Amino acid sequence: MPKMKTHRGSAKRFKRTGTGKLRRFKAFKSHLTAKKSPKRIRNLRKGTLVSSGDQKRINHMIP
Repeated sequence: MPKMKTHRGSAKRFKRTGTGKLRRFKAFKSHLTAKKSPKRIRNLRKGTLVSSGDQKRINHMIP
């Protein structure tokens, strides 16, 4: 059986942590930031963990 191919788009967006969870970055920060509060923009900079339901799906894309 051949090796599974990595979904390259997912590989660029998600990084695996030391414990095997997936780390992602938040959306809605690239433009239209004038109407968003500085606190909101600052919080969008931080990464967060992928939810458990999505993690099962993304694990198939990043073997």
